[in-house]
Amino acid sequence: MASLRAQSRVPPGARIAGYGTTSFLRLTAIHHPAAKCYIMNPSRPNIDIEKTVHKRYSTAALETQTALCCPVEYDDQYLEILPKELIDRDYGCGDPSKYVRPGETVLDLGSGGGKICYIASQIVGPEGRVVGVDQNDEMLSLARRFQNEVGERIGWHNTEFYKGHIQDLALDLERFEAYLADNPVLNSSDWARAESWAHEQRQANAMIGNHSIDVVVSNCVLNLVRPESRRQLFTELFRVLKCGGRAVISDIVSDEPVPDHLQNDPNLWSGCISGAFIEHDFLRAFEDAGFCGLEIVGRQAEAWAKIEGIEFRSMTVQAFKIDEGPCLDLHQAVIYNGPWKSVSNDDGCTLRRGERTSVCGKTFDAYSQNPYREQLTLVPPIHSVSEEEAEVFDCQDHQLRDPRVTKGNASSLNILPEDGCCSTDGDCC
Repeated sequence: MASLRAQSRVPPGARIAGYGTTSFLRLTAIHHPAAKCYIMNPSRPNIDIEKTVHKRYSTAALETQTALCCPVEYDDQYLEILPKELIDRDYGCGDPSKYVRPGETVLDLGSGGGKICYIASQIVGPEGRVVGVDQNDEMLSLARRFQNEVGERIGWHNTEFYKGHIQDLALDLERFEAYLADNPVLNSSDWARAESWAHEQRQANAMIGNHSIDVVVSNCVLNLVRPESRRQLFTELFRVLKCGGRAVISDIVSDEPVPDHLQNDPNLWSGCISGAFIEHDFLRAFEDAGFCGLEIVGRQAEAWAKIEGIEFRSMTVQAFKIDEGPCLDLHQAVIYNGPWKSVSNDDGCTLRRGERTSVCGKTFDAYSQNPYREQLTLVPPIHSVSEEEAEVFDCQDHQLRDPRVTKGNASSLNILPEDGCCSTDGDCC
């Protein structure tokens, strides 16, 4: 089950990229060989991406870098309590905090100085929780410096900041650095022990646990990630979300592939340009990680930058993680209301306008919520079917649901409208 979209497939092909680690951390990183990875341009930049990005954003934490900003309108009510320094040294291209809800646990990837985290803190309220992850010491220092002050102004303290790579959310780098300080890597045996320790930490003491987050947000950071790490990045994003959770990611995308010579420009890479996803590749990366219900909820009309005719603009995508349980036939159906003649979900199931289509229980539950609900008429059975007595449902087999199935034993009833149902004043019963 997945998102509804018009029945014209996005052309295949994607260029997928990644936030750097040190060479040691790259060797110890988690790999997910089962995940798909589409690469439109198989070449890799010949620059040290980690060093380039780290240097520029370390400077940006200390002094404002206007070239890193994309015009964004935030809700003023959430900015009033923030120190000016946090506002001036925020670098983003969208406002994913608009999609955060009260009481949720929020994870901000590449949280920088903490502006989005502190906005989200006000929205989720004292019952919610906000976690920021960034690999830059200067940015973390900036965010943490105002943590107590902002919490006092808001009225509650529900933010925390971790040092980590956004494509490896299980490894707390500050804990790892403490281990390395006590256990220096001087030879290959030390290396192996450190690698084993990092692996154990990911498994037993993960920085961000499995299924622990309601919504993951990010603001113009994924494009800074090294190409060979992006598959892992999206897999990690999916891992930490609860079933029913979602990702809301603002990032810079391009309308054409970025050529090699631009990818090898350190200034353009650290400026969120050289690593931009091609628009449809950005969506494909979510699909390949297992997300569904994808929506483009924001896209700049005018390009933010143009280089050699290639347009770069901000785009915000919302994507959902649904229940991964079994598909059971609970005698439910949905009717697609239109306006398209037909649409298909990410599993390839087609819904034709006006037709009563069979769906499994978990798909019915997903269709009962956003972003699907307003497009569909839900048809539950009159008499519910328990999971114990339900049969396995084949979601790949498109079938119409016989109305008598949803009506159950009521299909033989005879009920006629009573005389005088409609009154003379126009009110009907």
